[in-house]
Amino acid sequence: MNFEQFSLDRRIGAAIKTVGYTTPTPIQQQAIPVVLQGRDVLGLAQTGTGKTAAFLLPILQRLTRGPLRRVRVLIVAPTRELAEQIRQMSVDLGQNTKVHSVSIYGGVGKGPQVAALQRGAEIVVACPGRLLDLLGDGSINLSHVEVLVLDEADRMCDMGFLPDIRRIIKRLPARRQTLFFGATMPDDIRALADNILDNPTTVQIGVIAPAKTVSHALYPVPHNLKKKLLLALLSQTRMGRVLIFTRTKYRARNLARDLAKRRYRASALQGNMSQNQRQRAIDGFRNGKYDILVATDVAARGIDVTQITHVINFDIPDTVDAYTHRIGRTGRVDQTGEAYTFVAEADSQMVRAIEKVLGAQIERRRVSNFDYGDFKPEGYSSQRRSNQPRQTQSNRQRGQGRSYTARSKSSARSRRKPAQPHPNKQRV
Repeated sequence: MNFEQFSLDRRIGAAIKTVGYTTPTPIQQQAIPVVLQGRDVLGLAQTGTGKTAAFLLPILQRLTRGPLRRVRVLIVAPTRELAEQIRQMSVDLGQNTKVHSVSIYGGVGKGPQVAALQRGAEIVVACPGRLLDLLGDGSINLSHVEVLVLDEADRMCDMGFLPDIRRIIKRLPARRQTLFFGATMPDDIRALADNILDNPTTVQIGVIAPAKTVSHALYPVPHNLKKKLLLALLSQTRMGRVLIFTRTKYRARNLARDLAKRRYRASALQGNMSQNQRQRAIDGFRNGKYDILVATDVAARGIDVTQITHVINFDIPDTVDAYTHRIGRTGRVDQTGEAYTFVAEADSQMVRAIEKVLGAQIERRRVSNFDYGDFKPEGYSSQRRSNQPRQTQSNRQRGQGRSYTARSKSSARSRRKPAQPHPNKQRV
């Protein structure tokens, strides 16, 4: 299938070629025709599968007709980074049309955003808090909205935005098209979808789990050795662009600083930074100024960098959904990627939950020539030995060295090659 089969406006078709899109992804193949028909859609797909273009392309097609310079499309997103990413994609795909887009979020002054609205825009991409502020002081008029998009609706639920979303919906025309996109569908969001969608078409691509193009590995390590293990891993493993997740803003800032002191091109991305600082960090990571970005979960859904080869969970996330979204930053659109997670005994329950979603035990590894002290990585297990899931051949054979969780000592290579070679590594 190709984009020509959607019969989009020739100006949009030209932009599609300019940005380098060739073949629609599965979510685009299924969602675009339905959105073009004007139907409500509940779209579920893994992170990095092309959901944004799946709703933007038919929206731009709608906006080639009808009045301009008033808000006809409202897209609500959970983070500033994601809002800016969506706005930029709308600019790229609508570059040959007269459609204007504005992004609205906190952390920056309201003046430029209000001025942009006064100049006129058909698409508004907004975070809930700032949008409610502008609604409260009358700076934005949503009475002409024809299409509402809730992007990453599950993340908005996680971040406590559900009451804000309900308040926003009350300010919109009842007669509209509503598009609901996410990677997971928790009960609260499912209930909201049932209330606001009108006879929707459900578009679901695969099981909502990390992409199959990503391979996973656990590195058992005590908390006090995490930083040293990270440095050893970075020095021994050939990596491209690396995204490291920490649990706290303080740890992200300090870890990025320590990496920079050791001559790594690293930057932090965390909530205490101003919007300009955050954007400079993302842009630097995207354009190659930085090879490593150390981030809190604020970045899990707001970074669109296709060249990320490795995601490292310095701290294991609190939920399986968070793991899915973190890992979704690599292996995007059928590219391969590697996901490494540092774990301690206290993380066993979360490891079991992640393995249940993956449907297989994650291989355990140790870094060669690293001083673990009294800690024995090979002793780590998230399972009771009596009911430990059987290890798959791909997990048992990938990489070099011996796997302590496998009975076989075979050194045969996995059929699937990793994204990058892993020299000087041993499994545990």
